[in-house]
Amino acid sequence: MTSFNRSTSRRLKKLTQIPSVWEGDRRPLSSSQTQPRDSESKGECILWVDGSQGIVRGMDVVSPELGPEAIVRTLMRAIEHPQSPAKPARPQRIVVRDREIQFYLRGVLQDLDIAIDYSPELPLIDELFRSFADIIDSQIPDLPPQYAEILQDKAFAIWEAAPWEFLEEQQILSIEINKWDVGTLYTSVMGMLGMEYGILFYRSEDSLKRFRADVLRDEESTQGLEEAFLKQDCFFLTFEQDEDEDEDLGDLPISEIEPTFGNIHPLEGLRSVLYEEEALIVFVALESLIRFMRDYRRQLYEDDFPTLSRRYRISLPNLDQEAKSVSVTVSTMPKLAAELEKMAGFEIPDEDDDYTALHSLRDDLIPEDSFLSLGVIAWEMLDSLRKEVNYHPVEKINQVGDGLPVILVQTSRPKAKIVIEKIEAAGGLKAICFNPGVDPFDGDSYTAVMPFQTQPEHYRYDLGLLQTENGELFLFGEFLDNDPVHVEARKKWNQRCQNTQGYCALIIAKGLTGASRGNPQLKDMMALFEARSLSPQELGLGTLQLMPQLKLE
Repeated sequence: MTSFNRSTSRRLKKLTQIPSVWEGDRRPLSSSQTQPRDSESKGECILWVDGSQGIVRGMDVVSPELGPEAIVRTLMRAIEHPQSPAKPARPQRIVVRDREIQFYLRGVLQDLDIAIDYSPELPLIDELFRSFADIIDSQIPDLPPQYAEILQDKAFAIWEAAPWEFLEEQQILSIEINKWDVGTLYTSVMGMLGMEYGILFYRSEDSLKRFRADVLRDEESTQGLEEAFLKQDCFFLTFEQDEDEDEDLGDLPISEIEPTFGNIHPLEGLRSVLYEEEALIVFVALESLIRFMRDYRRQLYEDDFPTLSRRYRISLPNLDQEAKSVSVTVSTMPKLAAELEKMAGFEIPDEDDDYTALHSLRDDLIPEDSFLSLGVIAWEMLDSLRKEVNYHPVEKINQVGDGLPVILVQTSRPKAKIVIEKIEAAGGLKAICFNPGVDPFDGDSYTAVMPFQTQPEHYRYDLGLLQTENGELFLFGEFLDNDPVHVEARKKWNQRCQNTQGYCALIIAKGLTGASRGNPQLKDMMALFEARSLSPQELGLGTLQLMPQLKLE
């Protein structure tokens, strides 16, 4: 048995011994009527109270796995550093209701002149634990028990469906319920930017518009944004990570995702709790949304937000309700989406801008830390990919050879979204090219690439270029032209492009920091841009030279 050091015993014996009887015990905190999620409320509580004065001297919540030493550690604090208003002191007598604890304390405290007695009842501690149990039992669970499991299942179904991959926040869906004092919910999906993932169900169109207007007005004011947030009138489902790490949730496995439900109201504020009727409304909204996305996923991927509407009959999970099902209508709201875009001041690219300056190119499209590869996608997988991702087709491609030659760019989800949006804003992808280039300076701080006339012995590169429909050229990769790996990849690229009569594609994928880094799976792929392959002669730029960046002092 572990005992105190002699120096510790001497220190404790110097404290005043008061004529008091202390009660001590260790009991579980959890309640049979609740299922708390935090680890503390699943632990055990150690209490030391002064029965003579009726005050708590020490209290700890510990793991059930901890041994009897834990109760002594709490007793030490109760003696030397008690909770206010008690002062440091030794008791004359200690009473416990557990024989094992009694014998253990007798051995540990034998040098401190403290009597250790047993009593089957500890009146003061019994009363305290009854109070604790009442508090725990009175806590409202985050979700009503009868709906908790089914709402969790629907939340994970939403996560798997990933509506933020094809719906922007301003692309609103209406869910007409007309039950439980709810008319229509206006659904906004968060997550396309890879920052916050979730769904907001506004109780009125006015609340949605007012929040957007308030955010645009107060976007530079933290206090203004907080006030606007709390003035919303909506239900919400958000997704968070189990551990607080700075990582895009979209790259994590579903086992690490935690859904949270709640309500926001101008007079109630935010609460992460749904009551029974609210849980039923959110269940119906989620189920109807899942069905709508299943039926119209392909159409919702289109660039233009389409006009769609469908009616569903949703079976209710609780058969104690008067009705066993409810009829719901889900519709897209293109006019409201256009109004919200106009409110935000989204600018439409000028289609009359006649951009013909092909003598220079940009390097601000593909993120620097991206994973790049030249490869091929099998025809069977291509058919599946076209159905699942943001798809930009060209003319019908002749399926000859082992598949379609592709350039794969893998980056993080937020950066991938930006790349896709830039290409779409430029009218789409027109061509993929490889063009010779040289770097006479062997440097890395250059900005412009210009036609190079003479051919001295410099660092020669095979420059990978993307040409968008508006005529702009973007650099996606610089490959040493004598690199044997790249030389072999280019030979296969040229042969495959010959088989497809010049057709190829660009795939944008997420998951750069996840388990699929360097080998993205179908679920990681976010966009497919089909295009033509151009030779250097067809591009007509000649050899390009990297020019040093000019710095202004």
